[in-house]
Amino acid sequence: MNDQRKPPAGDRRDALKARHRRAIIDAASALVGELEGTHFTVDQLAERADVSRRTVFNHFGSMDDIVLEVFGEMLETIVDGIEANMTAAADGRTRGMFDEFAAALRETDLVTPITRLKRLLHREGRELTPSRSGLFEHAINDVSARLASIVLRRHPGADPLVVDLMCGALVSGGAVVVQHWEQATGGVDTEDSRRVWTDFLDRMIAVNRDGYGSVAPATS
Repeated sequence: MNDQRKPPAGDRRDALKARHRRAIIDAASALVGELEGTHFTVDQLAERADVSRRTVFNHFGSMDDIVLEVFGEMLETIVDGIEANMTAAADGRTRGMFDEFAAALRETDLVTPITRLKRLLHREGRELTPSRSGLFEHAINDVSARLASIVLRRHPGADPLVVDLMCGALVSGGAVVVQHWEQATGGVDTEDSRRVWTDFLDRMIAVNRDGYGSVAPATS
């Protein structure tokens, strides 16, 4: 006699919901890449995910909620890359946590995800909507907190306040670098724009390491 039993109905429903949610997120991410932005409709998204329009809204209250989910996964990739490069930066060498973090930032390819995030958050070249500005601010704070947690795991004897201040300053400084980099390069991914990015990032790290008083005044 075959003693195999089907999973309970509730488990099957949960599995189906999880598959639908994953399909919607993956479809949204693919459409962002293809259309270079978020100017796609719910119907386009539902068709790509092979679900109904109703199913989309069963999982997400609005398109902004879907954008937030995709945005969060992109940021997760950035955090994972920085963490991996922290490990590589240490590589048996004795380094302070700031130098380790700074080296990881320099080694992580941030231009590629930043250009994708720019397409994701901006709609057809317009400024961020208030809701998406809020998403961006929330995401920056979340990245800072997650990186601080990683640094503390790697340096358990460090002062948590100092770690939070360091990560907050470097992550917020990175957001400022993005703004200046976009203004200087148009936010395109080219060899020249990457050189500009490296220069701005190095200057931001130097200011945070050496203090604002170390910066020479601008000359006319």
